[in-house]
Amino acid sequence: MIFLKHNLDYMVFGILGLMSFLMLWFVIERYIFYSRIKLSDFHHTDQLNISLTNHLTIISTIGANAPYIGLLGTVVGIMLTFYDMGQGGKVEVHTIMTGLSLALKATAAGLAVAIPSIMFYNALLRKVDVLNARWRELQEK
Repeated sequence: MIFLKHNLDYMVFGILGLMSFLMLWFVIERYIFYSRIKLSDFHHTDQLNISLTNHLTIISTIGANAPYIGLLGTVVGIMLTFYDMGQGGKVEVHTIMTGLSLALKATAAGLAVAIPSIMFYNALLRKVDVLNARWRELQEK
């Protein structure tokens, strides 16, 4: 319990930080790829779609799961607060509120990772649709 109490924030924010880093890495990689792609190099629509949607699943998965990581941190933080309340004879309001507010920051951090991730994912999907339309236009010529 003591290990978890002292390291919960580091674990939750470490995981969310890693997720955030990976999301930004793949978003930047996709935008660079889309800016340099030569649609004329692709001869089949499936080949193009595979190239265009590479790494989008990772971005989507991060956006979908980051709130759950934050929520897990919040639930464990609240459990630790209640555990501390049960162990100590005297319950002080400021101690309870501090523990609860610290637990809720994990949910906020999870949302802070998820919202941009889903926004980037949707923007990249739109770019995939545009590039597919341009490829089909090239094929008709």
